[in-house]
Amino acid sequence: MRYTLGMAGALALFWLMNSGHYSPLLLTLGAASVVLVTWIARRMDVVDRESMPLHLLSRVPRYFLWLSGQIIASNLDLVRQTWSRNPDYEPQVARLPLPQQSDICRVVYANSINLTPGTLTVEISADHLLVHSLSARGMASLEGGEMSRRVSELEQ
Repeated sequence: MRYTLGMAGALALFWLMNSGHYSPLLLTLGAASVVLVTWIARRMDVVDRESMPLHLLSRVPRYFLWLSGQIIASNLDLVRQTWSRNPDYEPQVARLPLPQQSDICRVVYANSINLTPGTLTVEISADHLLVHSLSARGMASLEGGEMSRRVSELEQ
């Protein structure tokens, strides 16, 4: 139950931070949406079954800082390739191992790949991801395993 309340509190805080409007109608609609999402999550039985451990919360900001740097670097690389007279696009599809144990960290890894421009997670299976990359450099970076390693550190 404490994870359910924690999720509802986090959703409410997230909504308040992003809304910027605090009229009675919007506050009521925001509260209703938080209650609805919390009820759906409870009904799906996903809240307390696989909850985010407390040590994960302390590691997430450092991971997001690193990921932000990767997103910026990927953006700059993609812009450079797009504006180049001879872009070095080499679209590739590869299977990457999926060593993460929890569903939360698997989704974080897949979404982190999607957030970096030029790469896309096409499929998630039990033991691997199918990933598309616009360049060999982008695929080599993912195959190097740095992102996977950093996501795996979140669940330890």
